[in-house]
Amino acid sequence: MSGTSAALTPPADAIAPVRHPDAPAPGTLLGAHYGHCFGCGGEQPHGLHLEARAGDGVSVTAEFTVRPAHQGAPGLAHGGLLATALDETLGSLNWLMQTIAVTGRLETDYVRPVPVDTVLHLSAEVTAVAGRKIYSTATGRIGGPDGPVAVRADALFIEVKVDHFIENGREEEIQAAMSDPDQIRRTRAFEVNP
Repeated sequence: MSGTSAALTPPADAIAPVRHPDAPAPGTLLGAHYGHCFGCGGEQPHGLHLEARAGDGVSVTAEFTVRPAHQGAPGLAHGGLLATALDETLGSLNWLMQTIAVTGRLETDYVRPVPVDTVLHLSAEVTAVAGRKIYSTATGRIGGPDGPVAVRADALFIEVKVDHFIENGREEEIQAAMSDPDQIRRTRAFEVNP
């Protein structure tokens, strides 16, 4: 993306991302990392209900439908909501590296309006890793995966320990997530943005 800030430019010694051997196979639906997540959770009535699929390498694709509850201007998606969709898609990349990370910086370009009832087709990939810093990029298109670009973003994620969530989250949600008998859901609840 042109005009990317220096903070989102990987240093010269950054390395290529590595897909974890236990990462879901390409084409696998990743599912919600947490049921109450506004981006991907099914338990949020007005959430995005974004569905991400593992791609090749360290990439994902995702889709979500802009609903009337997602409006900013009449009949158009709210810009902050589109940034949320990009952030959620970018956060899904961490599952492919089996890394717990949070958004450190997100720069979004709005290219064209996205009408209500549009299916936004998103793609994202990790471009570089430098220590705890994970650099990535995403694009949202309307009309299909090869349609015109509506939004795009570059991001910097920072690897954290699970304590980041436990020490900063609201106690009742932390306890509910940690008490989940499903070990995979319990682990995934803490894998992306707080």
